[in-house]
Amino acid sequence: MNIAGSVVVITGGGSGIGAAMARRFATEGAAHVVVSDRDAAAAQAVAREIGGHAVAADAAQEYQTRALIEWTESHCGPIDLFCANAGVTAHGGVELPDAQWQRLWQVNVMAHVHAARELVPRMTQRGRGHLLFTASAAGLLSQFDAPYAVTKHAAVALAEWLSITHGDQGLGVSCLCPQGVDTPMLRAEDDTRRELMSQGLLSADAVADAVVRGLAAGDFLILPHPEVADYMRRRAEDHPRWLRSMRRLHAQANGG
Repeated sequence: MNIAGSVVVITGGGSGIGAAMARRFATEGAAHVVVSDRDAAAAQAVAREIGGHAVAADAAQEYQTRALIEWTESHCGPIDLFCANAGVTAHGGVELPDAQWQRLWQVNVMAHVHAARELVPRMTQRGRGHLLFTASAAGLLSQFDAPYAVTKHAAVALAEWLSITHGDQGLGVSCLCPQGVDTPMLRAEDDTRRELMSQGLLSADAVADAVVRGLAAGDFLILPHPEVADYMRRRAEDHPRWLRSMRRLHAQANGG
């Protein structure tokens, strides 16, 4: 995936990793960068900074994702790279009410489904196009909160399925899985969790750099924290031991 001269859309582009990617893609020479966010003012601020376009949209709503794609292809041309980056979290486990689970499911999973539903036919017909899903290391390993871990696992699984099913039809797929990143989401955590999640903390700009490198290399998994690959190997080699270590981490995060 070559960014120069491309048409790029980023959801959740008003802050954090999304905003950093928008800035980096503009620097890399993208022809058009469309910054989309539910927060219209935030999207407009980033778009003004980089000379891009702002489109207010809630990624959880399929009709708004469809409208975002239609606007982009009508005004900027065929989408070369769609970054499904919007994400939310919630603290807790299975005791959380269905409404909270559903909110994370809609944003962290179904937003990707909606984008793929609209774009896969277009991209495979053209024989080119790339989908980038922002998941998390939690989608490969786990995390303190059940709805976040479960939905991020699902996002990784969806990205894998798309690559398996359509990778020979010109569709590129990548899955971004960072650990701790200095974003508003991390800063909103309590002190204990923020400290645990800040080991190896990266800036959003560093993650955007990793994305550009990963896209250029054609990577499926983009791991800004390379140690995540080691954790995955340990998990596969000795799953019971890995579960014990995760129990200890979970206890620390919850004051145990």
